[in-house]
Amino acid sequence: MTGAEGGSSAPRVCWYGDDFTGATDTLAEVARAGLRSLLFLGVPTPEQLRRAGPLDALGIAGAARAMSPDQMETELHAVGHFMAGTGARVLHYKCCSTFDSAPHVGSIGVAIRELRRHMPNPLVPIVGGQPGIGRYCSFAQLFARAGSAPEIHRIDRHPVMSQHPVTPMHEADLRRHLAAQGVADIRSVPHTAYPRLRQAADAPGVEDWIDSIIDTSDGPVLFDVIDDEQLPIIGRLIWRAAACVPLLAVGPSSVQQALACAHAPGRASAPTAPLAAATGPVLIVAGSLSPVTARQIAACQQYTRQPLQVQRLLDDPGYAAQQVRQAASLLAAGRNVLVHTDRPAQAVTAQQAGATASGTAQLAASIVAASAQAGKRLSRIGIAGGDTSSQATLALGLWGLAFHSVLAPGVTVSVARSDDPVIDGVELMLKGGQMGGDHLFDDLATGTA
Repeated sequence: MTGAEGGSSAPRVCWYGDDFTGATDTLAEVARAGLRSLLFLGVPTPEQLRRAGPLDALGIAGAARAMSPDQMETELHAVGHFMAGTGARVLHYKCCSTFDSAPHVGSIGVAIRELRRHMPNPLVPIVGGQPGIGRYCSFAQLFARAGSAPEIHRIDRHPVMSQHPVTPMHEADLRRHLAAQGVADIRSVPHTAYPRLRQAADAPGVEDWIDSIIDTSDGPVLFDVIDDEQLPIIGRLIWRAAACVPLLAVGPSSVQQALACAHAPGRASAPTAPLAAATGPVLIVAGSLSPVTARQIAACQQYTRQPLQVQRLLDDPGYAAQQVRQAASLLAAGRNVLVHTDRPAQAVTAQQAGATASGTAQLAASIVAASAQAGKRLSRIGIAGGDTSSQATLALGLWGLAFHSVLAPGVTVSVARSDDPVIDGVELMLKGGQMGGDHLFDDLATGTA
């Protein structure tokens, strides 16, 4: 890298994931595009950068999605300063593909305001969909699939996201949703306005269109995405604008898909090797309250289920210690173990959801440590739930993640990087509440080969 970090070359792109599960999905996209990449779990130290080696794409997984505006400003100021110093032309703020956020928690508006200080291009592209995982933006309205079910829902009528315990989505128009977070005067580019790019003869018209958008935009621009064919055009536009002045782009992992399409037109993402069957017992800790995760728990047949009484876990250290011993004993006997919370009968508050994520994350770290002490070092672990994943990776003592394989669309298996030999090299699945089919957990144990 260049600048303060030292080294021989600058990364082409940097990204910050507002939670850990989404950050690993972006890691998968840049790795499949053939870029040397690593995801750090905080602003990396010089020694961590040295150990990582030359990188084309550098990510930082954070927890901004669960932070207050003041916390976000502190976190993102350090991130923005570091990423600008790498010399990268594009800084991607990776938000959830459902854009769930609010003025008081996980505000995308706060992220844009802070990171623009470090990436001075006035244009801020906002990519509004990711068709590969069932997310679509049409005339600025966001639509999403629920899990692996085929139905598509407008986001404010989505069976899960409209009732999210922390950031329920009550507005489908992303312009209005982000305006409530302080992002004013968002220009919308509808999918009907895109030029066609299907043959070489179309290229001059596309370039003229890109120039016109860049020349007439000096703020946030929301780009519809209803089909993967639109991504190369958006990618060309972002690279063109960033060539002049470093640029902030906002959106899900489709931002990286767009950049990859434009950088190497016509080249599909590199195929990845299927996940092999686990060679030892697998631990999954599910702190997600999502109905999608509930279906995955109900469908799994490869695990001994260990349900948790959440309130006892949070209030009674003796109960937590008992759960650790029980799971470690099963793992020592070679059994796969699924430790999970149950969806409560009543809606939970944001504070309760945060406490649950923290408690289950610490439980996961304690089980891993207890298993190692008992002579059974785990080599494959799964964490379900965005906030739980963010907390668990910190509790486990990771400093980085390298790409391993894609378990399902939007679900990545990564290789842990840690100074702790118990954790270093562990294959780790981090899964958001909305991601994966019903048999995802079994696939983590049996593999996909």
